[in-house]
Amino acid sequence: MRAKGRAAALTPLLAALLSGCAVGPDFAAPDAPLGAGYAVGKPVSVTQSAAIAGGGAQRLVPGHDIPGEWWRLFRSKQISALVAEAVNNHPNIAAAEAALRQARETTEADVGSFFPSATLTQSVARTQMTTAQFGGLGQSSSSSGSQSSSSSGPTALIYTLHNTNAAVSFTPDVFGKTIRTVESDVAAAEYQRYQLEATYLALTANVVTAAITDSLYASQIKVTRDLIAAYQKQLDILQKRFELGAVSAADVVSEKALVAQAQATLPPLEKARAQTRNQLMAYLGRFPNDDKGEAIDIEHLHLPRDLPLSLPSNLVRQRPDVLSAEAQLHQASANVGVATANMLPQLTLTGNGGSQASNFSQLFLPQTSVYNLATQLSGQAFDAGRLFHQREAKLAALEQAEAQYRATVISAFQNVANALQAIKHDAETLRAQVAAEKAAAESLDISQAQYSAGSTTYPTVLNAAQTLLNARLNRVQAQAARFSDTAALMQALGGGWWNRIDETPASLPKPTDLISTLPIAAAIRAEAEERSRAR
Repeated sequence: MRAKGRAAALTPLLAALLSGCAVGPDFAAPDAPLGAGYAVGKPVSVTQSAAIAGGGAQRLVPGHDIPGEWWRLFRSKQISALVAEAVNNHPNIAAAEAALRQARETTEADVGSFFPSATLTQSVARTQMTTAQFGGLGQSSSSSGSQSSSSSGPTALIYTLHNTNAAVSFTPDVFGKTIRTVESDVAAAEYQRYQLEATYLALTANVVTAAITDSLYASQIKVTRDLIAAYQKQLDILQKRFELGAVSAADVVSEKALVAQAQATLPPLEKARAQTRNQLMAYLGRFPNDDKGEAIDIEHLHLPRDLPLSLPSNLVRQRPDVLSAEAQLHQASANVGVATANMLPQLTLTGNGGSQASNFSQLFLPQTSVYNLATQLSGQAFDAGRLFHQREAKLAALEQAEAQYRATVISAFQNVANALQAIKHDAETLRAQVAAEKAAAESLDISQAQYSAGSTTYPTVLNAAQTLLNARLNRVQAQAARFSDTAALMQALGGGWWNRIDETPASLPKPTDLISTLPIAAAIRAEAEERSRAR
């Protein structure tokens, strides 16, 4: 807590020193679009109801918060277990966390650019030279001052040189290139953070939807098999009556055709369910042969009565895809600042200090010390417009990011609007399908009674039976749609990720022993993150 306090105290100073003259645009998060809504007029607040499982009325509650584990609204332990397994096992979650950690490690690496870099060297050199290199230095001569009467030739000169040196280099962030680079890194990390949330949201919603779809196909298969059994029973009765001469062969053949038609609808349903099961296994991180048969029953699911509906002004702060697009917009803005700073002069301060001696014991004496200090100011004198066009490219990328952000926001509102319309019309559809199934069942009973009384033909009975089959299949599909579109609304509103913790230690950068623990480094990082949020 003390380190955090010191970092917080340094933040205003760093904001002035490090980014006060930072070139390039200062990013501000876009405001929620004015006047944006989910429908023309006021959305329907309460849906219709039907007297069947999953047919209850639903009430939209504007401004109500979305629970972090929204799938628990269905009150299904099996769905909760499937979601937990998917989150723990699916590789996409691990990949998203690794990408987030990579972005954060890049940020930590670039934060180090605010500090001087130092290089320490220690060397020992053993050198042999010949005196011939020095014009005969060391050759013997006459001690009396007369000409040399003899020469022994070049001799070997051997010496040892001990050298220790420290080189320090520092590039002050005069025009804010480094702060803009770190700002871009933080925005990139924010993008990966929201990509993790988007991956988590998509995976959980896909698991719930796949489980519901699997239940839909299972129910349709059961309905079809039950009707096939009923048709077969009727065929057996007709067969016996035909043997007694009470019905014609045409009636028996027609019933056989009905049984065959119903049987023909089974393989496509079984195929669709098998493929849905394979997809569900993939979401769970399993292979197809690891299917243990876990399934839910639509009849046992709870349809949430109260549905949260985020205010339009809050939607852009809840959707991970919108926040990801905002982070990309921020990164593009910071990159313009980096490109602008590249066009300006760069100041570099360097210093070298050390000691040189022929004996290690003399290495650190004052008279053996050496040093130099230098200042360098460098700038591009001519580059044929390369830096200018690089900056123009970053400006174009910023315009692209702005357009993509607006497109993402429009799609977000469209998704919510579609989900709301689906929930409204799903309720109406289920109510109508329940009524249609009831009418079809009554029609079949009447036609069978009339046929037994001899007042109608058997094709009438067949048509009524086929109508009942289709009505029951459609009713089951309408039931499933209410649950699937409820899940779609939760996904469209952002899934409540802000009410849970999705990150694990795998998404965090590894701590270092020196720089990361310094208050000034923490303050720099806090300043960059504050710029990234800018809300």
